[in-house]
Amino acid sequence: MSDVAAQRSALIMLVERYFAAVDRMDLDATLACFTADARVTIATFDTVYQGRDTEVRGMYERLFARYASVWHGDFDHVAQPPQRIASQFTVRNVSAQGMLAVKHNCNFFRLREGLVCDMSVYMSGDNSLR
Repeated sequence: MSDVAAQRSALIMLVERYFAAVDRMDLDATLACFTADARVTIATFDTVYQGRDTEVRGMYERLFARYASVWHGDFDHVAQPPQRIASQFTVRNVSAQGMLAVKHNCNFFRLREGLVCDMSVYMSGDNSLR
C-alpha cells in the first residue's frame, strides 16, 4: 500500500471510529476523536460549538438524551491526506417515542495530529445537534 493510500485509510478509519462512537452513544469515545480546541459548525443552521470539553460535549449530551438510538452509515468518503476528509452518509435517529427520522448529511473534517479540530456539518431535516 502506498503512503497516500495508507493516509487515506487512516482518515477513513478515524471518521468511521467517530461515527461508531456516536452510534453507541459513548460520550467519552466520541469526544476522544476531537482536539481540546475543536470547533463543530452546523452550517445548515448557522450554529457553532467551540471547545471539546464544553460546548461540543454539551451538543453530544443533548443528542444522546434526545434519541433512543442513532445510526450513521452508507458512507461515501473523499479523503485528502494528510488532514482533510469529507463524508456523505445516511442518518437514522429514533426518538424516545419511537419516531424514525432519516437524514442525508455530509460532514467535512479537518484534522490536527490525528484528531478532528474542525467539523462542518450539512444536514437535511431538523437540526438534531441543537
